[in-house]
Amino acid sequence: MTEPSKVIHVRNVGHEISENDLLQLFQPFGVITKLVMLRAKNQALIQMQDVPSAVNALQFYANVQPSIRGRNVYVQFSSHQELTTMEQSQGRGDEPNRILLVTVHHMLYPMTVDVLYQVFSPHGSVEKIVTFQKSAGFQALIQYQSRQSAVAARSTLQGRNIYDGCCQLDIQFSNLDELQVNYNNDRSRDFTNPNLPTEQKGRPSQPGYGDAGNMYAAQGSGARAVGFPQMANAAAIAAAFGGGLPPGITGTNDRCTVLVSNLNPDRIDEDKLFNLFSIYGNIVRIKLLRNKPDHALIQMGDGFQAELAVHFLKGAMLFEKRLEVNFSKHPNITQGADTHEYINSNLNRFNRNAAKNYRYCCSPTKMIHLSTLPQDITEEEIVSLVEEHGTIVNSKVFEMNGKKQALVQFGMRSRLLTPLCASMQAHFLAQ
Repeated sequence: MTEPSKVIHVRNVGHEISENDLLQLFQPFGVITKLVMLRAKNQALIQMQDVPSAVNALQFYANVQPSIRGRNVYVQFSSHQELTTMEQSQGRGDEPNRILLVTVHHMLYPMTVDVLYQVFSPHGSVEKIVTFQKSAGFQALIQYQSRQSAVAARSTLQGRNIYDGCCQLDIQFSNLDELQVNYNNDRSRDFTNPNLPTEQKGRPSQPGYGDAGNMYAAQGSGARAVGFPQMANAAAIAAAFGGGLPPGITGTNDRCTVLVSNLNPDRIDEDKLFNLFSIYGNIVRIKLLRNKPDHALIQMGDGFQAELAVHFLKGAMLFEKRLEVNFSKHPNITQGADTHEYINSNLNRFNRNAAKNYRYCCSPTKMIHLSTLPQDITEEEIVSLVEEHGTIVNSKVFEMNGKKQALVQFGMRSRLLTPLCASMQAHFLAQ
């Protein structure tokens, strides 16, 4: 049996557990003089001010299972009577480095060089980024121009989530002096040398990058989301389409307003346009141009959603007219008496947890999906609502998660947008 020591050995310390979490666990028993996180081993060493403080802590936790963030941790006396420079160096680099080793946990959305650059560049000049997959998960090496920038980035971002509830950052200082980047693509980038070729085949492994991390402990700032809404949408779109954006979608558009022309002015109104364009994103406001009755401006929630609408609706048929859908030169629509506001509409569906809605984004097909239907509605009533717009080949009413929904298949794709515009909360399904 290990003799009592003022150094406590903690096991099963997951990546989501911060130094601050451990401090809160042991501070009630006395002053903590040293704390070393051994991330590679999921362990930690905590040195109390004296042996009695450590004894009190272990006696208490012998009867009460210590748990942090829902994870049980296990404590015992360390074989070390005191933490020396050697033990501390296992968890801390001798000094911070300008290269960070970043591990992304709970990665629900795809992670690219561009996403990482947007997260880390606010803290200093990022020179190079290399990403790779290891047993620990998705990892990246990020090289700053200065060590101070790397320290600032780690201090601010350690333990944070890139997106709400996922993609948590675990950041260490690397022991590398310089990153070698051979290609500029979505997995590696040398921002100091834009002339590098784009790799066509699988990137060769970077020697030693998998073992690049010497930990320099600094207090984490909790698992809050960093908060990049446009990045979140881009990643959600990519995830919904199987990890990559659909062909023709760049994900980099920042223009939110769409100009629609060649409308049928006798049959179109703002609500019908809302029904159609809200399939691809949230609608802020819509304006019909009175001096050009077949034109309308539609302001989407962000540039990604506007790009989806332009991509999938350009050339679609609506009320016997072929739509022209393009990005507007206007960044937004000025509020006025001739604009309709939809920003607070509960029919906008691309809000929190919007990723599932992106999977329905596609070009018009022969089938529409109607949701949020009254529980007592019948299949016959649904058919009667939309049959004037074309020949119905098939229909089906069903329930999902306790909500009544329906599928209606038409014989002609070209007329499908008409019943869609007339039906609130309907959206396309792929054939």
